[in-house]
Amino acid sequence: MSSPTDLAPAPAAVEEAPAAEPYGLGSRPTRSDALPKALGIYPYAADLWAEGLLWGAVLRSPHPHARILSVDLSAALAIPGVHAVITADDLPPGPEGAVDGAPQGPIVADRPILAAGLVRHQGEPIAAVAADHPDTARLAAAAVLVEYELLEPVTDPEQAFNAPALHPDGNLFRHIPLRTGDPEAVGEIVVEGLYQVGRQDSAPIGAEAGLAVPRPDGGVELHLSSTDPHGDRDRTAACLGLEPDRVRLVVTGVPGATTDREDLSFQVTLALLALRTGRPVKMTLTREESFQAHTARHPALLRYRHHADAEGRLVKVEAQILLDGGAYADVSAEALAAATAFSVGPYTCPNVFVDAWAVRTNNPPAGRMRGEGALQSCFAYESQLDQLALRLGLDPLEVRRRNAMATGDPMPTGQAVTCPAPVAALIDAVSAQPLPALPVDAPEGEWLLPGGPGGAGDPAAVRRGIGYAVGMVHMLGAEGEDEVSTATVRVSGDHATVICAAVDAGQGFATLARQIVQSVLGVSEVYIAPVDSDQSIAGPSARGRHTWVSGGAVERAALMVRHQLLQPIAANFGMSVELLSIADGKITSYDGVLGMPVTEALEGKELWATAQCRPHPTEPLDENGQGDAFVSVAFCAMRAVVDVDIELGAVRVVDVTVAQDVGRALNPRQIEDRIEAGVAQGIGLALLEDLRTEGGRLLNPSLTGYRLPTALDTPALHIAALLEERDVVATFGAKAVSAVPAVVAPAAVAAAVRAATGLPVGRLPILPEDATVLP
Repeated sequence: MSSPTDLAPAPAAVEEAPAAEPYGLGSRPTRSDALPKALGIYPYAADLWAEGLLWGAVLRSPHPHARILSVDLSAALAIPGVHAVITADDLPPGPEGAVDGAPQGPIVADRPILAAGLVRHQGEPIAAVAADHPDTARLAAAAVLVEYELLEPVTDPEQAFNAPALHPDGNLFRHIPLRTGDPEAVGEIVVEGLYQVGRQDSAPIGAEAGLAVPRPDGGVELHLSSTDPHGDRDRTAACLGLEPDRVRLVVTGVPGATTDREDLSFQVTLALLALRTGRPVKMTLTREESFQAHTARHPALLRYRHHADAEGRLVKVEAQILLDGGAYADVSAEALAAATAFSVGPYTCPNVFVDAWAVRTNNPPAGRMRGEGALQSCFAYESQLDQLALRLGLDPLEVRRRNAMATGDPMPTGQAVTCPAPVAALIDAVSAQPLPALPVDAPEGEWLLPGGPGGAGDPAAVRRGIGYAVGMVHMLGAEGEDEVSTATVRVSGDHATVICAAVDAGQGFATLARQIVQSVLGVSEVYIAPVDSDQSIAGPSARGRHTWVSGGAVERAALMVRHQLLQPIAANFGMSVELLSIADGKITSYDGVLGMPVTEALEGKELWATAQCRPHPTEPLDENGQGDAFVSVAFCAMRAVVDVDIELGAVRVVDVTVAQDVGRALNPRQIEDRIEAGVAQGIGLALLEDLRTEGGRLLNPSLTGYRLPTALDTPALHIAALLEERDVVATFGAKAVSAVPAVVAPAAVAAAVRAATGLPVGRLPILPEDATVLP
């Protein structure tokens, strides 16, 4: 028989309240846009709609170089449903009254919005159409009759020096001679090499799209996935002959941007069609148009000669660097400066002599892309160090250790590296990591052969290779570029709002801004306002600048609000503000007497402040390539392990190990994500990606022809170290993290293929014939 005690109900389990998720700097929050993007419900420009919508389409040149003899719009205008057709004649004329297509550009205004008189690359816009259906718009664009006189294209950058001028500005965008040290210095060991880097495209998942809405005041409102809203607004207004305040640019979701997004021709033609018709106009490019419209990475040809002593220490580096800028200048001058300044890499060398050129051709225009300039040089100088190690019989890592740059060392430009430069520590961190097991050591595991599952290769022909590379990039603008960002922080009740025109193009700035405000003010709910050009300027999303400049502006504004909040409390207790702290959502005094929730202190208050951040100035390189041209630099070391089928030339990257100089890990999850993304992009260039041309014409402008790395091409990634040596002049001591792994990965993969095959591997991407060992 059961006792009364036996029949009594068991006491209810006490449920513990879930611990609050950590927030603020150093935590690992999930991005707020992660779930809607994963579910496919995140809004992009291609999803926008407006009442009375018209559709835009563009006629592009099929020729890389031609003179326009005539343009006949009559057939296009006769198609029912067509509301407008525009050409260069509809744009404001040039300074002397001539039709010039309203040329523009981020540095040099040499690229017409619509071609006027000449086309200089395949895909250059000539006319644009607005119609009531997208098919009608495309049909009308195709109906525009253009009579061309074909001209001989200049497609070899080496021939551009002596070819007829392709533009009134000539064929040379920039020449940088870098001279430091003794030109007569000679090393005991000399190695030489010729290296080529192909044309990598950013290939964003979302092609260019936008919506233009005319305004009652005669202006226009543009909805675009811009990464530089104020720069794009100002240039668009100038091309339209409007004051900047008559153009408003609203940033929509950015569907991928490791380079600049919509080129200005897209924006201006879209706006002009809306102004001409008085109705909203939407335009979405096809994938082929997307490849033709935006800029890609600069193809490069690099000749190097390294001199070293018998111990492997560098004595002199000589180099010639040639970048193919394509038809228009864009940022070729900036890319060339980076390629030249980092031509020796993160190594010390007393004597450096470099000549670097960026030239105009009739190839597709090149522009900004992760690590522009620095990547091309990294592939060359790291290949040279592998040659040097082989000649000396040294371990490749040992050669790099003996020449590793440290804080205080000068770059070839004469600028001292004042930020932390833990190059040797990065090398040691990578080398200390265990190597992945060989298939013979793990027979129970499935071995994924080069070429993919079920590949035709013979396992007996597979060789494993291990390669190392170290590289560096600069952060923010260079050579005197004014870097500034503005942010406003507003606090009301239990939540805060950040207003900053820094576009989150995937780098995670919105999450970082939220973390900054949480840390400074102790408010967990932080809202990031949508970005538009009516807000104060924040500058472009490039070179990791928003972490430093916009993050600094947000921090300063939040600190000003913090002072407003704490000042009356400190006065009530007869102490200074500096004796109060905010942590874990509470305000506490140094002596523990005061303990007040932040929400209680904010009750009934609305506080706000606006602040700017402007890093220390830089200066242009002089006639000898000397000068303090960069705000700061970041470093990365990488090891790649590959399997190569030496009969087929197929390569599979098995493992990548990374050690990176991050300054301070503000959000470890986002840092790891950005490193993984950079490595994947670097592997793409190393093995797959090449936007090929023949006679200036694109051969593979599709995601079928242009091969991107998939999940099967992306290896296991191991982060050996995130070295946190804070840069004292940077916001929170942090450094940019996205570009440098993309810069280093191609060189590391090439080194591994070189080790597996014994072949020189002097070009990117590595083709099967480059990795095939003939019997």
